[in-house]
Amino acid sequence: MAFLTIRHVTTYRYRQPVAFGEHRLMFRPRDTDDQKVKTTHLAISPAPSSLDFIEDIFGNQVGVARFSANAAELRFESVVDIERSPQANLSLEAMPSGVFPVTYAATEISQLSTFMERYYSDPCDMIDVWASGFLPTDARIGNFELLVAMTRGIRDGLRYRRREEKGIQTPQETLHKGQGSCRDFAMLMIEGVRSLGFAARFASGYLAAPMDHPASGATHAWAQVYLPGVGWVDFDPTNGTAGPAALVTVAVAHDPHHALPLHGTYFGAAADHLGMDVHVRLIRDEEVAGKEEAS
Repeated sequence: MAFLTIRHVTTYRYRQPVAFGEHRLMFRPRDTDDQKVKTTHLAISPAPSSLDFIEDIFGNQVGVARFSANAAELRFESVVDIERSPQANLSLEAMPSGVFPVTYAATEISQLSTFMERYYSDPCDMIDVWASGFLPTDARIGNFELLVAMTRGIRDGLRYRRREEKGIQTPQETLHKGQGSCRDFAMLMIEGVRSLGFAARFASGYLAAPMDHPASGATHAWAQVYLPGVGWVDFDPTNGTAGPAALVTVAVAHDPHHALPLHGTYFGAAADHLGMDVHVRLIRDEEVAGKEEAS
């Protein structure tokens, strides 16, 4: 068991004071068997005229902030303390998930149908052909083994590139360019496994990797696939891992547009927007202990 503090600060800057429309925020990690939220603190400046929290159709907690004041800067600071007890990265031997093709019970299909629907069109069957390439031609393969092979195939076959611009590349663009961000890799895998009959969803949150990991403490995105008799399993194609060991889940959804950490509007000229800064820091209990011992 370990404790983790997540500090996530987003600041929007404008050339002159502007008015703000509704902003929706997803900062609170989900409560699961692997992670439990202990305390939360949210500071917004200027202070919203109202702040409500709702649960969306995917079970995510969404904050809805509305404003009456004008300002040249809008700042959101979220500090969350969580208790983590994630299992280690999963192994093939520990995952009795059946043999491909995947078979869901009728009661499961009624609940999973949304997550089995493709999000992007694939008129030339580019994704179908790519995904089928992970199937052996002369032997059967386990469902989990297949998913691990695709996860590692994306990591080893494509180049990771952090993108600051908004939006997601289509899976076809990611394959054509041979590179993408974590969210691009997540959607490539999701669409690939959906083409093979699996239910999959987009997951976003934070990467709680070791401190020497180049992306430690960053916001992150990955795929979750539903396996019969097991449930939702994390697959991180950016790092080639299976399981939640280094992941803190905040939101899950059919597609990335329903799992944005923060989005909203302002009223003013396009030129008024000067930029957005995002800073994320994850503080582990061992870091705090080390500081106390040194003091």
